[in-house]
Amino acid sequence: MIIKSFVSLVPVFLFLAVFLYLDSMKLVNKAVLLTCLGWGFASAGLSFYMNTWLMTQFDLPFGTYSRFVAPVAEEVLKCLVFIPLLRRNRIGFMIDGAIYGFAIGAAFSLTENIFYLLNYAPAGNNIMVWIIRGFGTAFMHGGTMAVFGILCMSAINRETGTGLAIAAGLAMAIFIHGIYNLFIVSPVVSTLIILLLVPLSIVLIFQLNEKHIRDWLELEFDSEINMLRMIRKGQFSLTKTGRFLLSLRAHFPPETVLDIYCFISLYLELSMKAKAVMILQENGFNVPQDPELAPRLAELKALKKNIGRAGFLAISPVLRVGRKDLWKLGRLEKA
Repeated sequence: MIIKSFVSLVPVFLFLAVFLYLDSMKLVNKAVLLTCLGWGFASAGLSFYMNTWLMTQFDLPFGTYSRFVAPVAEEVLKCLVFIPLLRRNRIGFMIDGAIYGFAIGAAFSLTENIFYLLNYAPAGNNIMVWIIRGFGTAFMHGGTMAVFGILCMSAINRETGTGLAIAAGLAMAIFIHGIYNLFIVSPVVSTLIILLLVPLSIVLIFQLNEKHIRDWLELEFDSEINMLRMIRKGQFSLTKTGRFLLSLRAHFPPETVLDIYCFISLYLELSMKAKAVMILQENGFNVPQDPELAPRLAELKALKKNIGRAGFLAISPVLRVGRKDLWKLGRLEKA
């Protein structure tokens, strides 16, 4: 019983620990990770009752249901927690999207395998069954949600829309789950394929995305330093960006234009601080709490409210205020 429990419950969480260790940029928020783990447990419980109800309601054989209906029902349930996280901008890059997704799947598979152990372990003496559940089914559940998170963040960061990103990620998760449940090849071969592809794919995403993050940090950091230097030297109006902002005087009241300049200056300072925090965390430094940070973030929100939606849209191209930029300020707020 101990060996069955170990091989069916532990491996997927060991790999989750490895993924967290590989997160050198320290992108994962502990509260969000715990939320994802909690939803993984809850969605597994909900799926049990949903699956039971659907099979009874429509009088479906277990084999038919597990191949064609269960992948849809379970993947929809698992991904529900991602929607508020995406809309509240709590996920910034593919790396943390993959980790959060894998955490949901890992918790889901843990709950599912505990149920199987409690109900079928006495009759299932074949250790291979539990190896397949622990390394195959568990990694499949984690992998489908990791793929969901990766596809969502990839599409959103390309600004193709949240709804489309969720639909594409969900379709791929259902497809992978459905193919696995069809048993096109033997369960052992399916387990080996999942065990090979899921970790390697996520590690590859880690490497590529961390390079992208570092390039983004360096490029944005240099650009913001130069812009802030020109503002403080009073030479900002000599630049193309400065001339564009001067043209706003014809479209906004003087007090709004002043608030726009104050917003830009404060945004650049906080943006640079957020990037500096990320760099320090990557190199293993503990960043002390800044007592002035909270009031400065509050001031930025007040300035944004003062300039209004029209003013913010006017300066967004200048500051390139995208999802990642808003996400990094959100991380700074919680630092």
